[in-house]
Amino acid sequence: MAVSTRTKRSATRPLIVTLIVIAVIAALGFGYASPYMALNNLKRAADARDTQTVNEYVDFPALRESLKQQVTGVLTRRLDAHGNGNPFAAIGAMIGVALIGPLVDAYATPDGVAALLNGMPPRGNPGERPPVPPAPAAPAPAEPAPSVAGNTANGPANSVNSATPPQPPQTTAGYRGLNEFVVTYQHGAGDARYSAILRREGLFTWKLAAVNLNE
Repeated sequence: MAVSTRTKRSATRPLIVTLIVIAVIAALGFGYASPYMALNNLKRAADARDTQTVNEYVDFPALRESLKQQVTGVLTRRLDAHGNGNPFAAIGAMIGVALIGPLVDAYATPDGVAALLNGMPPRGNPGERPPVPPAPAAPAPAEPAPSVAGNTANGPANSVNSATPPQPPQTTAGYRGLNEFVVTYQHGAGDARYSAILRREGLFTWKLAAVNLNE
């Protein structure tokens, strides 16, 4: 009887070890993917202006301090660049410095987070605010199919509304250390880059905590 019990224990031990290994691998995989999932959840919530969910994924005090430092840096560099040039440009930059507080207040919001995650960072311009989300388009009324004669007179049907919407920015994302995950945005090869920085809180929780406007 004792031999039978020992045999059963020996047979189940490899199964237990296998289950432990699978659990560890799953936890590591989830941990690696957690900032990507947090970023996806945050962007969807910000685009929908879901304030409650945005608050779960943004460290607003840290983001506010980072925005203040970054915008101050942008305006300081602008002042240095215009120090010996156009005096009106320098005056404009100084006015911008005085308005850093309202600009930071405007961007440390769900609207501002949505702008940051869609390639529209603050530029340090006086009175600047994040873009207002577009209102949902009303459904167009049904129209009868155009006749052949109408097509000949007015040109091809696909020539109407041919304007293309602005292209989304190019993005790259990845770890920059064990506890920092960085998303870099760039609209074109010659355009300036900037980044949004998520920081780890706990094992699997990530929050947007900083930006870098001089990437």
